[in-house]
Amino acid sequence: MRLPGRLALLRSTPLAARPPGRLRTGRAAARRGFSRGRLGGTMAEEAKKRAAFAAVDKHVQNNQVLGIGSGSTIVHAVQRLAERVKEENLTIVCIPTSFQARQLILQNGLTLSDLDRNPELDVAIDGADEVDSDLNLIKGGGGCLTQEKIVAGFAKCFIVIADYRKKSDRLGEQWKKGVPIEVIPMAYVPVTRALTKKFGGVVELRMAVNKAGPVVTDNGNFILDWKFDKIHEWREVNTAIKMIPGVVETGLFIDMAEVVYFGMEDGSVSVREKQPC
Repeated sequence: MRLPGRLALLRSTPLAARPPGRLRTGRAAARRGFSRGRLGGTMAEEAKKRAAFAAVDKHVQNNQVLGIGSGSTIVHAVQRLAERVKEENLTIVCIPTSFQARQLILQNGLTLSDLDRNPELDVAIDGADEVDSDLNLIKGGGGCLTQEKIVAGFAKCFIVIADYRKKSDRLGEQWKKGVPIEVIPMAYVPVTRALTKKFGGVVELRMAVNKAGPVVTDNGNFILDWKFDKIHEWREVNTAIKMIPGVVETGLFIDMAEVVYFGMEDGSVSVREKQPC
């Protein structure tokens, strides 16, 4: 499990500027029809796919234990992972971060495991709702933040994939839905009061769309969305929120990601990294 507070040089480098051979996204991408004229779907979906394929091609190797994140971008990562396992006869074990991730692993014919059997992971790959210039993240828009943070925290290398809409200089610049906070159901009212009293902003209980009542996580808990109204020292705020009784976990992923791949509007993939991994 990585230690907090590591200091590393941050770099933001377009893939096009990197030496040839470091990523297999050039000819391989072309073979898979990544030219904008041939790809269907929205620009954002195309960008997600490019970021996901780049990350899987760069960081996945034979005989690894992989953490599989949740959300729409991960669908593309699992697709590419399954292709490589079949084409290259790779031996890969996958640890899911949600029910959705578990289903993706099984549907793509990949090997499913868990933290009981594989408590240490080589690489975890996941999406994000927003990424700032220091590689701090807001996650949890899909409600899977607690298991996502557990899996990422026990991986030797945490890789994030996202499209251009998630790239920010500071948290809250692009993502306007707030910081997700998973809470024990009986505590959601006092936790809501404590959050607004200590940190300001607005806190809302996340309500379900296709069922009556609130969203219930895979862990049987509720989610509060804290819409902050000012810039905070996120490391301190994250620690303080987790000290509130009834809070299970926050969607603030501070100093956890080593590398972030952004699929850009122009068809390129931009990389922000603290250190290679």
